[in-house]
Amino acid sequence: MREISFRNDILPLKDKLYRLALRITLNSAEAEDVVQDTMIRVWNKRDEWPQFESIEAYCLTVARNLAIDRSQKMEAQNLELTPEVREMPDTLTPYDQLEQDEQIQLVHRLVNELPERQRTIMQLRDVEGKSYKEIADILQITEEQVKITLFRARQKIKQRYTEIEDYGL
Repeated sequence: MREISFRNDILPLKDKLYRLALRITLNSAEAEDVVQDTMIRVWNKRDEWPQFESIEAYCLTVARNLAIDRSQKMEAQNLELTPEVREMPDTLTPYDQLEQDEQIQLVHRLVNELPERQRTIMQLRDVEGKSYKEIADILQITEEQVKITLFRARQKIKQRYTEIEDYGL
């Protein structure tokens, strides 16, 4: 078993922790607080680090739980994420750029309307690139539940996106 270093192993996880917390809390300031609280809690458990199979999974689990607690306290589940800044290729016309921005905002809105578990699983799988097993360990569910939940989340977004694009609903 290798030695775990806070500086080399845990501190680099702060961006992943932030993205996960942001997906759950839907508030940048709250997500930053969650990351800070996560780092403090992980540091306070430094004597137990060698016992963990994956320190990253442990950190993500702590961040997830803290973010859920904060979002429930603040009832922030109905807030929308601010649009991410994206660099657009120079070849897009202003109309194409506007259309693409609206599509991105729509997808963000649809993801934010998902139940918390589906949103979290999509974040971990599609953004963070975690395996089904890692997600199952973090959320303490089976791999099959992860696959089913992810499938349903994607289907729901696809269905709502198509309805909105085709019928303007």
